[in-house]
Amino acid sequence: MLAGEHHDPHSVLGAHPEKGGVRVRALKPYAKRVTLVADGLRAELEPEGDGLFSAHLPLAAAPPYRLAVTYDSAEVTGDDPYRFLPSLGELDLHLIGEGRHEELWKALGSRVMTHDGVTGTRFAVWAPNARGVRLAADFTYWDGTSLPMRSLGATGVWELFVPGVGAGTAYKYEITGPDGHRRMKADPMARATEVPPATASVVTDSAYTWRDEEWMAHRADVPVHRAPFSVYELHLPSWRPGLGYRELADVLPAYVKDLGFTHVELMPVAGHPFSGSWGYQVTSYYAPMPRLGSPDDFRFLVDALHRAGIGVIMDWVPAHFPKDDWALARFDGEPLYEPADPRRAEHPDWGTLEFDFGRTEVRNFLVANAVYWCEDFHIDGLRVDAVASMLYLDYSREGGDWVPNAYGGRENLDAVAFLQEMNATVYRRCPGVVTIAEESTAWDGVTRATHHVGHTGFGGLGFGLKWNMGWMHDSLGYIGHEPVHRKYHHDEMTFSMVYAYSENYVLPISHDEVVHGKRALVSKAPGDWWQQRATERAYLGFMWSHPGKQLLFMGQEFAQGGEWSYEAGPDWWVLDPGYEASADHRGVQELVRDLNAVYAATPALWQRDTDPGGFEWVDGGASEDNVFAFLRLDTAGEPLLCVSNFSPVVRHDYRLGSPAGVWAPVLNTDELRYGGSGVLLPDHVKTEPTPYQGRPHTVVLTLPPLATVWLRPDSA
Repeated sequence: MLAGEHHDPHSVLGAHPEKGGVRVRALKPYAKRVTLVADGLRAELEPEGDGLFSAHLPLAAAPPYRLAVTYDSAEVTGDDPYRFLPSLGELDLHLIGEGRHEELWKALGSRVMTHDGVTGTRFAVWAPNARGVRLAADFTYWDGTSLPMRSLGATGVWELFVPGVGAGTAYKYEITGPDGHRRMKADPMARATEVPPATASVVTDSAYTWRDEEWMAHRADVPVHRAPFSVYELHLPSWRPGLGYRELADVLPAYVKDLGFTHVELMPVAGHPFSGSWGYQVTSYYAPMPRLGSPDDFRFLVDALHRAGIGVIMDWVPAHFPKDDWALARFDGEPLYEPADPRRAEHPDWGTLEFDFGRTEVRNFLVANAVYWCEDFHIDGLRVDAVASMLYLDYSREGGDWVPNAYGGRENLDAVAFLQEMNATVYRRCPGVVTIAEESTAWDGVTRATHHVGHTGFGGLGFGLKWNMGWMHDSLGYIGHEPVHRKYHHDEMTFSMVYAYSENYVLPISHDEVVHGKRALVSKAPGDWWQQRATERAYLGFMWSHPGKQLLFMGQEFAQGGEWSYEAGPDWWVLDPGYEASADHRGVQELVRDLNAVYAATPALWQRDTDPGGFEWVDGGASEDNVFAFLRLDTAGEPLLCVSNFSPVVRHDYRLGSPAGVWAPVLNTDELRYGGSGVLLPDHVKTEPTPYQGRPHTVVLTLPPLATVWLRPDSA
């Protein structure tokens, strides 16, 4: 017991029948006196050394009792944790053992509850390799001796109900591993944590009342791939440095709604100790980062976004976790959440550990975590980070540094099974939620249903959407060239249409593209400041009209010129009217607002994003002109004509094949109010009955320099 290696302290401590009565034992190190108190009964427990006290009571059965413990300076009275039966039921334990507990957070971790008529907190942790587990907390002065936990059999779960302990209590588990060494570990299932650099877990009990009933009732009305989906990605701690969740709720929903984005995507909000990881090295998978407030404060922010009509996507990181000795790594003294083989455990790029996706309990930990965020925090989507690193056993590994699968291949079959299970579970339990893969390879069937087998023999991974990293890489490369050289790279802008319908895509200009020397979006373009802004505007117009949903990282919506800093956040000062170039930045911001407004009002731009019949090239081969022209069509066949001119010259009398009719411009990125040169199209452009480019009519346009124009049929 004193070594922290007893698997069943309840068999020794508490009340137990013995000949002639009941024996009550208590382990209270540093106590001067321990007294049993019950109705009509008060009995002193005799000290037996090393903090153990006991007494024989000449009773047929032990009554409900409390212990009055006297220390040097005070007496503390409370219920004895060791007089209670286990607070976890057989069904919970069965599901944990099977790796199928979809509400794992309700069974493991710390939970305020009433047990046998007494209010307290149940602590439960999975540590199958441990010799013993004890609870250490702020109220025990971080000494776990007096609170050993009991093992609940083959599941590897250890449990203890502690009466009188409530929300706000800081705690850790003191785990004795197979080597006899004791480790202080944070709770993997903690739903709240201390603010870093402190590392303890914190008992929490939500009192939040949601007010987003209308949003939740209707978010599944239209499948996401047939709905408007324009995402504003942000890093919460740096979007407005110094604001917490509740303060952000006062300004973020209004800002995003004003710009017309349908969703926000939050870089990871799960607990992470190092701010410089941006949240991608998670230590507390079930706890929102405490730097910005409590879990209920985070609920308040999500609620406010929903009531403003904004969906909430969260970055989720099941690919790897850091090696901090107080967290998941070698949790119970042995590899537990990570594979035992270091060739599979070590992530070579990030100095982290990978999860053991083949272990049912680990897979359950992650699948339940995905469900938890969607159900407990009303999250509308999970963008799953670094999927490629999970799918391939040889990812960033050389030669013999990796172990093939059972068939000799490089595919991580366990990771495939995990992703399929996660997606299937989330979609079954959480109507209207979308999962999004950040997957950078040509893996077949990322957004195919899990029961549909592709040519590679694998079922689909079951994601709803996938980031189109190929489009992002190619298109950013194109605009980085001088206009005179772009004709040699024309296919970098058209190649995406070769595979545009192989998956359900999101077009991402994310945080990864504006850091580490890659430069901000506006700074990627060559030329002077006017040309750079014009190129960004033309590019955004092209991006918003290209098949697929779109995502833009904060700061790019107003042409921030510097790279993103997680410490400083966006350069909001460039929008200050006192700044001489503020109109330039406000012009780009106004364009983004109008792009989203026209986009939302134009079904052709989103209704058939996954249907090849929703797109037709008008001219995809005008490389000498740096021009791209295509039609988008909605389900009724109503077209939108999109033309981008990535040359800095005005192209007069530019002829394009067209359906018959009259076109009316609805967006022109060269308008003066956006900071453009003001080359405008007539309000009505009538087609000529001259066949051209395989179409029955011709439309003749004036194309503004470095600009994108959208035109729709004029019904007047």
